[in-house]
Amino acid sequence: MHWYQIENDIITWAPIVFMALLVFFIWRTMKLMPKTKPQEIKPDSKASVGWKEVAGADEAKAELQEVVDFLRDPKRFRDLGASVPKGILLHGPPGTGKTLLAKAVAHESGASFYSQSAASFVEMFAGLGAARIRRLFNEAREHRPAIVFIDEIDAVGGARGSDNNSEREQTLNQLLVEMDGFGSTGDLVVIAASNRLEKLDAALLRPGRFDRQIFVSPPDVGGREAILRVHTHGKPLGPEVDLPIIARQTSGLAGADLANICNEAAIFAAREHRSTIGQEHFEAALERVIAGMQSRKALNEHERRVVAFHEAGHALCAELLPGVDRAHRISIVPRGRALGYTLNLPEEDRYLKTRDELIDQMVMLLGGRAAEEIVFGACTTGASNDLERVADISRTMVHEYAMGTSISSLKLAAEGGAVSDRTRELRDSEQQHLADEAMRRAMRLISEHREQLDGLAAGLLRNEVLERQDIDRVMEGAAPRRQSGAHGLRVVAAERTGTES
Repeated sequence: MHWYQIENDIITWAPIVFMALLVFFIWRTMKLMPKTKPQEIKPDSKASVGWKEVAGADEAKAELQEVVDFLRDPKRFRDLGASVPKGILLHGPPGTGKTLLAKAVAHESGASFYSQSAASFVEMFAGLGAARIRRLFNEAREHRPAIVFIDEIDAVGGARGSDNNSEREQTLNQLLVEMDGFGSTGDLVVIAASNRLEKLDAALLRPGRFDRQIFVSPPDVGGREAILRVHTHGKPLGPEVDLPIIARQTSGLAGADLANICNEAAIFAAREHRSTIGQEHFEAALERVIAGMQSRKALNEHERRVVAFHEAGHALCAELLPGVDRAHRISIVPRGRALGYTLNLPEEDRYLKTRDELIDQMVMLLGGRAAEEIVFGACTTGASNDLERVADISRTMVHEYAMGTSISSLKLAAEGGAVSDRTRELRDSEQQHLADEAMRRAMRLISEHREQLDGLAAGLLRNEVLERQDIDRVMEGAAPRRQSGAHGLRVVAAERTGTES
């Protein structure tokens, strides 16, 4: 009877104990999970950026001024049957001032400003992103006129695939629904920013949602000067500081880069306990931003010679080739991951490049390796970054701009499309032909101007850094730099590559 009673008790109480333990573990797990209470949404009271603080984006400001005028005086537009765009998409490279423009629109129009990052909508738990979208728009509707700014919208607005139940796609669907549900009053505007327009879903870009797409490009020389004046306002500048010269030296840099240069210049001046910021501090800041922080690597004498001739090869080719920006400074002081660098600064903004100019660029990049082979009879690992950039340029010339030889008049299918093996082989052959041509020209230039190469390398070994005037002294008596008019007339839209070699 005793064992029979125990067996009955186990059968009776075991399920109860098991269920109790299961409930305990579920409660314990829920307690340890991260809290997902609703995120507070309220207007950004710090969006006090006016048009005067936004420089270098005149075209974008002119487009957005219409939104400001409508929110200030909607009756003037409604009387003519016009309505403000529901959505405005600001796209362009990073650091060009897209967020700053959105803040300025809200400040100038007096509208409430709601700023959210698209990444904050995507959560681990299903439905939370869509719920946050609904709460954001409901809050904005209660405080009209209002501007909803969604930064990095490609985090949720990417092209949808077959998995329509994912959290990101549910969030995107909710955003599309909210933008369709706007009233006709036009006092609620959505402004979004993205660096990758080509990745966005087509339903998001159609009229009725984002009616207007504004490209925010890097500033030109006048825009860069205006940006520098904004970021140096209130800073004690020395009388020798020439902002127009700095603007010419920073071609291709965005507003965020220029702001960083101004801040770095002030830091350099503070380190020296100076009362004003001098031109030399801006030069050092430009070098710091472009080439990186000075490294403490100690090179032996042989490595110093190799680096000196390598950088001298870059600079010599830059001096002799018309399609390359002239060398502003050569250094064998290690910075960042580079053991030396040649700083090429453009004399003017350029938006088109010819085939010959792109080949000149490859010749200059290969000039360092050519100098190593001619002087030391061997090549080192120091040209790895140069080779990567040569591969990128040659690939772009063949794949994007149809600048090969046998297929120069035909732009083939884009990458990822239906490309035959024969076409791939032909492309590889074209790229190899361009790179080989550039290497032969680099070897010929270095051999023909060995005297100037030795002079540049000797100056580097002696002083470690050569400025523009030092380069001019070494290059006296060399063959004059050819004029760019000798190039062919085949042009292509090409973005400027980096300024560091």
